[in-house]
Amino acid sequence: MSEITQINSLSEYKEIYKQSIDDPELFWGKQAETFSWKKKWEKVCNCDFDGPNINWFVGGKLNITENCLDRHIAKKGDQTALLWEPNDTNQATRKFTYKELLSAVNQCANALKKNGIVKGDRVILYMPMVPELTIAVLACARIGAVHSVVFAGFSAQALADRIKDAQAKMVISADVNRRGNKIIPVKEVVDDAIKMNCDSVETQLVFRNGSDEIAWDYTIDKWWHHELDGMSEECEATEMDSEDLLFILYTSGSTGKPKGVVHTCGGYMVYASFSFINVFQYKENDVYWCTADIGWITGHSYIIYGPLLSGATTMMFEGVPTYPDAGRFWEICEKHKVNQFYTAPTAIRALMAKGLNIPDKYDLSSLKVLGTVGEPINEEAWNWYNEVIGKSKVPIVDTWWQTETGGIMITPLPGITDTKPCYASYPLPGIEPVLVDSEGNLVKGNNVEGLLCINKPWPSMIRTTYGDHARCKSTYFSLYKGKYFTGDGARRDEEGRIRVIGRVDDVINVSGHRIGTAEVENAINEHPEVIESAVVGFPHPIKGQGIYAFMITDETLKTKNEFEKEVRAKVTEMIGPIAKPDEMIIVSGLPKTRSGKIMRRILRKIASDEFDSLGDVSTLLNPTIVQEIIEKKKSI
Repeated sequence: MSEITQINSLSEYKEIYKQSIDDPELFWGKQAETFSWKKKWEKVCNCDFDGPNINWFVGGKLNITENCLDRHIAKKGDQTALLWEPNDTNQATRKFTYKELLSAVNQCANALKKNGIVKGDRVILYMPMVPELTIAVLACARIGAVHSVVFAGFSAQALADRIKDAQAKMVISADVNRRGNKIIPVKEVVDDAIKMNCDSVETQLVFRNGSDEIAWDYTIDKWWHHELDGMSEECEATEMDSEDLLFILYTSGSTGKPKGVVHTCGGYMVYASFSFINVFQYKENDVYWCTADIGWITGHSYIIYGPLLSGATTMMFEGVPTYPDAGRFWEICEKHKVNQFYTAPTAIRALMAKGLNIPDKYDLSSLKVLGTVGEPINEEAWNWYNEVIGKSKVPIVDTWWQTETGGIMITPLPGITDTKPCYASYPLPGIEPVLVDSEGNLVKGNNVEGLLCINKPWPSMIRTTYGDHARCKSTYFSLYKGKYFTGDGARRDEEGRIRVIGRVDDVINVSGHRIGTAEVENAINEHPEVIESAVVGFPHPIKGQGIYAFMITDETLKTKNEFEKEVRAKVTEMIGPIAKPDEMIIVSGLPKTRSGKIMRRILRKIASDEFDSLGDVSTLLNPTIVQEIIEKKKSI
């Protein structure tokens, strides 16, 4: 069995990158040889962007959990696979060796089978960041069930939408979620969601996370510990085709309905490990920590699958960066001698605001790589991260990728390629990014801007949107023929580095979480006094982007404060607190084209106080409304 190609120098990067683009089948076939296959593939790649019809390692048979766990037992069985740091600092760290994690996964897999879960069934996981979430994810994969993790901050309505779209047979939840000084009633949200015509759900498996009082429905509710008690620690891994579904992960789209992004077993496995090993330059016995929530793609690829496929020690964290104080991240880094640290610009900005003296209290000398994910990092935050946390000695990997790409696509390689604030920089081997203009023509040369597309298929790319292949095609593959359209604008500098500027569609990136404008508008419009609304993103000092809501209301409006409180409560109820508008303004009309389309481009400029760069508004249906909105914004 070979090893994943680990790049060690700039000359190697250039040589390997060229090989990967010139002969991708040879390159990716070599990476796939690393893993244990029940049956080897017949063809490395059979991909057509027009379909799209994406197939990697065609005919190959495997189970990803055998590659995450079983194949490491002989050499690394007693090595720590998973470290868990609790929200409550008085609670003990939990550790699982590879042997212990395999046993726990097998017990859970057997409990799922006992409850009627079989290959192909969809299981929704709505859980706190506890080790049992990782165990449940891997248990689903062990038996061929399709896992769909939903961030446990989404509302009952948002959860119900995802349960119904996936037609999930089981929901795995917990009694409560502990975040900072808050105790969030997780099961209560699931109960409310199931009541919203989620008829497919036969069982709710509930992990006890510390609550004594909890509502119980004996027809479907079962305790995690009861179901796992006495289960065998042996469970044969179900044989999966390389293109069988591994998971569905829902992401916001520009329409109100969330998109179920589908990833499959073989290609995702190969790319998750290859990208992990190279982006973080992981070495034997390193301790790696990604602070993300498993409810997002970052947690899937770079807390669970990438590290475990690579035989790494990976860490999970239950809490928030500022609890019990703003030294929490750095205290954990010191305690576990963390080598690679991967977090979001939002967290960095929040910790920056707490002052320079806090990180200086901790020994951060173990750090070898600092990473950022979720959104482009601003220069001030990059410099603080570099100087205060890395002491100007630790390379920063500012990674660009998406739920749909499955893994990191553009990034510096630490200690190998150069870094530049705000630039994701260079593509990983096998990834061919291009810039196009609005007509789809290639924008060539350097020091240019355009729309970011990917020219060639890669193993971990989206296969479809669950239950709606036409939506997948129209969103990603129809606009620019023969290319995957990322939905982002980008700039290429004079040396060829890429800087991702941000979304060009109606999606707002709040603290690294993509929120569809239509979802938020739908929720706001549920308020009885709102006639119509439009929401846009605007620069926010902590979140990167905040949500600005423009609303038309009826004449019977209550006090502004009371009204805004009600609107935020409605959005929280329907989507979750992450989607609450930061700023709101009541207007008499919205700028629209003559066909009735709201010109959010203009509203984005107004929300950002860019009043002098609105472009031509004379062709609008109601051009005078623009100045009225500007005057109102200026008066706030």
